[in-house]
Amino acid sequence: MPINVARIDDRLIHGQVITTWVKNYDIEQVLVINDKVANDKVQQSVLTMSAPAGLKVIVFGVQQFIEILKKTPIKKRTMLLFTNSIDVDALVSGGLAIEKLNVGGMRMQDGRRQLSRAVSVTPEEEQAFKNLIAKNVVVEVQMVPKDPIVLLKTLLD
Repeated sequence: MPINVARIDDRLIHGQVITTWVKNYDIEQVLVINDKVANDKVQQSVLTMSAPAGLKVIVFGVQQFIEILKKTPIKKRTMLLFTNSIDVDALVSGGLAIEKLNVGGMRMQDGRRQLSRAVSVTPEEEQAFKNLIAKNVVVEVQMVPKDPIVLLKTLLD
């Protein structure tokens, strides 16, 4: 299964994702996995329009993607893009095999605790990260590929 990058970035597709991650990993398709976005045709349209020509962008709900994975192998060089760790944890529990998760940005909002300059979590998101780490997923905080990698487990209490 050619999942080249699994990344959490609450901004989803934006300049940094396109100019660095997609190019560095020669990504052919970006799969956005999020129930809210999957139910928002306007946001789906914005995501598709913000991608450069030749880059396929498809949006799935979490459970929908779990069902697709059971039947359809991913054949293209793929980036999975998430907004939060809860969705990633649900997918891994549902059968998604990833070795590494890149965390780029989870902005500070009410009810969140800041772990690093770019990563803030709710208690539920923090628990989901702990679950992923317990399932042997390496969780790395890194905004862009040239930045140093920080292991998320070193930021958790």
